[in-house]
Amino acid sequence: MKSYKLRATAAACVLATLGGQAFAQAAPAPADDGVYKAAVDAAKRIAESTGLEFSGYMRSGFYNSPAGTSLGHYGLGGDLQMYRLGNEGDNYFEVLIGKNFDLGNGVKWGVHYMPTVYNGANGTAQIYADMSGLSFAPEATLWAGQRYHRIQDIHILDNWLAQDGDNYGAGVDGIPVGGGKLNLAIYTDGSAGNGNNGGGQSTNNASRFNFQLRGLPVNPGGKLTITGAVINGTFAKGSNGGALGLIHNQDITKEINNTVFLQASSGHASLSGKFYNLDTPATAASLTVNPDGTVTGTPATAAGAQAGANQFRLADVVNWQLGAFGGQALVGYQTITPDNGLKTADLSVGGRISYGVAKNVKLLAEVGLTQRTIDGGAPTQNLNKATLAVAFSPNTDFWTRPELRVYATRVNWNDAAQNAVGAGNRNGVNLFGVQVEAWW
Repeated sequence: MKSYKLRATAAACVLATLGGQAFAQAAPAPADDGVYKAAVDAAKRIAESTGLEFSGYMRSGFYNSPAGTSLGHYGLGGDLQMYRLGNEGDNYFEVLIGKNFDLGNGVKWGVHYMPTVYNGANGTAQIYADMSGLSFAPEATLWAGQRYHRIQDIHILDNWLAQDGDNYGAGVDGIPVGGGKLNLAIYTDGSAGNGNNGGGQSTNNASRFNFQLRGLPVNPGGKLTITGAVINGTFAKGSNGGALGLIHNQDITKEINNTVFLQASSGHASLSGKFYNLDTPATAASLTVNPDGTVTGTPATAAGAQAGANQFRLADVVNWQLGAFGGQALVGYQTITPDNGLKTADLSVGGRISYGVAKNVKLLAEVGLTQRTIDGGAPTQNLNKATLAVAFSPNTDFWTRPELRVYATRVNWNDAAQNAVGAGNRNGVNLFGVQVEAWW
């Protein structure tokens, strides 16, 4: 798996060193792989010497669909249901900007800020400070603010199945345990987007404890990560909850890696380790913040609040790069049983392959077969999606970015899925577009 921080260009690093512009660094890396690696190494050295942090991700392009239909995001709604190639139809940009300071005697601290723009709406994903190299815990990092800890995503779904964060909190990272690293964190339900809850932004008052024990060596070529969450709060609907997850990464060969996710959660905890279905925000007119900080008035009613759920997920993902042939494939099963509703079961099978046909050209194909069943006799929902694309990038590996794609997508679904898809009486749609995706 790759992190969005793993790609850099010399141009990006020079701009960062100069305190440069947030987007000008997206120039393609040199096509020659040796020159590209040299540029990455140079960028890393400059970043280390200056203490500057500059990384990010973006996708954007021209999207087309029939009149009255969505430009993308066709799926049945589950975490494993939206195969993304030629099915996004959106524009997104994030950049992590930071500065690290050396205080001497091994002590360092840093400040980090990640603004986002999604289809024109501005937001803040992360804003925090950290400190490391303290004498009593030289390998650990202390932090406070709003941040997330993402472990591993399924790229073809654009979904991080194990993560915490996106709320105000504090914690300690990198505690050595059994050959792995332990992260501990506590969070409130406040964030840069909704305030710190003291102003009556929500009908609940929730807190969350997370742990991530990463990278335990358990067998030759295999590592285990254990994640957990405990939710406590006062909810208009639903109850406290918890989550537990096991993630096993296995290097089958140098070119093939397999990952198994086994996760369960309850109440207002999500499978990934974050909050799940916190209550709906109250309207501004219904609450008053008094001079002493107390809140009076009538919050959002319980009828508008969201219940918790018991959830379960099992997924297996394989990644490979065999010469010019690369890809990622998935089979996954997930269930959700709301505290006040019927059990839903989602099945997902699919994958994306890439094949290099010229120095900077690769062919892409992606297929996703998804199904949703709901207890109580409701008909089974089915949605299938297929995409063909030609992509241009510095080299032809599956993970190489930036990547500019010209794609054609076909999505079809049965009558039972029409309401979930929200496309009227249609049972299918053709999508066309040109998209660029990059991380650095």
